[in-house]
Amino acid sequence: MLAKIFSYFIPVNVVKRNSAISTALEVTWNNGKLVLDSKNTNYSYGSLQSILRKGLRYIGFERIKKFNSILVLGVAGGSVIKTLVDEIKYKGKITGVEVDAAIITIANEYFKLNEVKNLEIIIDDAFEYVLKTKDKYDLIIIDIFQDMVMPNFLFEDFFINRINFLINPNGFILFNTMVISEKDRIRNLDYKKKFNKNYSLRMYPKVEDHNELFTIKKLK
Repeated sequence: MLAKIFSYFIPVNVVKRNSAISTALEVTWNNGKLVLDSKNTNYSYGSLQSILRKGLRYIGFERIKKFNSILVLGVAGGSVIKTLVDEIKYKGKITGVEVDAAIITIANEYFKLNEVKNLEIIIDDAFEYVLKTKDKYDLIIIDIFQDMVMPNFLFEDFFINRINFLINPNGFILFNTMVISEKDRIRNLDYKKKFNKNYSLRMYPKVEDHNELFTIKKLK
C-alpha cells in the first residue's frame, strides 16, 4: 500500500469526519501505522496505545489474563482493547462504553473493532453507565478525553466512589490522565488523596509528555 509506505516520510490522511460530540476526527497513516487522532491529540493506536500498554504492563499481563471481566470507559478507536486481545491474549468479557457513536463507526470500519468476539460495545455516557450498571469488574480502564480536556466528573467523589464499588476485591483501576498545567498537577494530587488504606495506589508521572497514569488495586 503506497499510503503506508509514504507515511514513513509524511503522515497520509485517510479520512476526516466530525460528529455531534467530537470535531476533526482523522484516520491517518503515520510511520506505517493507522492511527485515530482528534484535532490536538492521539485518540487511538499512536502514543495513546503505548501509554495504556505501559499501564497494563504495570498491572501484569499474566494477572490480567486471569480476570473474568474488564470495563473500558472511553473506547475511541479501541487500541487498548486490541492490546488486551492481541498482545495479552485476554479471553474474558470486555465491555466498552463510548459516548460517541461516530467514533465506533470509524473503529469498526478502519480498525476492525467489531471483529473482537469477546467485546460488547455500549453507546452511552460513562457517568450514566457506571451509575446504572449492576455488573462488577476485575479491571476498569478509564480513558476519557474530549480532545485534550478531561471531564470534571472523573475527579468528583460520587464518580470515584461508584467506580470503587464496581471493582471486585483484588481488582484494578487503570486511569489515564493528562497534565498540561499546574492546575492539572494539583488536581491529580488531590485525586490521589481520595483513596484510603483499602486501596494500593501508584502514580506514574510523565509516561508521555503530558500523561500521568494511576494504577489502583482494591485490597478488600
